[in-house]
Amino acid sequence: MLDQNTSRLFKISDLKSFEKSLRDDGFSRLDRFFSELEVSTVLAQLDFSTLKRSRAGARHVLSHSAVNAVANDVRMLRLAQLCLSEAALPFRATLFDKSPSSNWLVVWHQDTALRLCERIETEGWGPWSLKEGVLYAHAPARVLERIVAFRLHLDESHESNGPLRVLPRTHTKGVLTDPEIQAWASSVRPVECTVKKGGIVAMRPLVVHSSSKSQSPESRRVLHIEYSASRMTDGQLEIAVA
Repeated sequence: MLDQNTSRLFKISDLKSFEKSLRDDGFSRLDRFFSELEVSTVLAQLDFSTLKRSRAGARHVLSHSAVNAVANDVRMLRLAQLCLSEAALPFRATLFDKSPSSNWLVVWHQDTALRLCERIETEGWGPWSLKEGVLYAHAPARVLERIVAFRLHLDESHESNGPLRVLPRTHTKGVLTDPEIQAWASSVRPVECTVKKGGIVAMRPLVVHSSSKSQSPESRRVLHIEYSASRMTDGQLEIAVA
């Protein structure tokens, strides 16, 4: 259990500004949301050797005890509730681990694919795919608008280690085609979401975003945790917890 007493106490004005930025721009930041001691504790509890790794990190890690404790920390839940205007539940977590030995870039895109419990043909969903035995489908805007992602930075994110880059306000444009995404990338000035260790970057799935390769010898580890507004369903479809 994380130490609740070490958290930074934010002013109401800070939280209102945070929520407004997320609503208007599709992303927002809070520095030092968790203390360095808490982050060090999380890193110590994350046994990287037991995680099923990919080049970019590890997916579907919500069941890991340390990740689950972070995702259900009362501060995270309250912040998610503020952003979604109703009770929020974590449903997916990913560990991104960018380093000199595992480096990559991500092109401009939206996060539209969701893991589902079963395939039920529903308007607006698709294409469908099966990845390592796991069922996915691209979701419609009506569902993605009920999701917020919090990126807890386990290391400082700065200009040289491949930070998240976003195109402000593109989350209001719905689900975009690849040509539409490229058009927005050519016309909107990107923002680099740098943040201190222990800081939070919140983002909407539909905000167009990317990241470049790291030019730093330091690691840039991020826990990317997604929250939905209550149990996420769309008709008979139910999003799987991972």
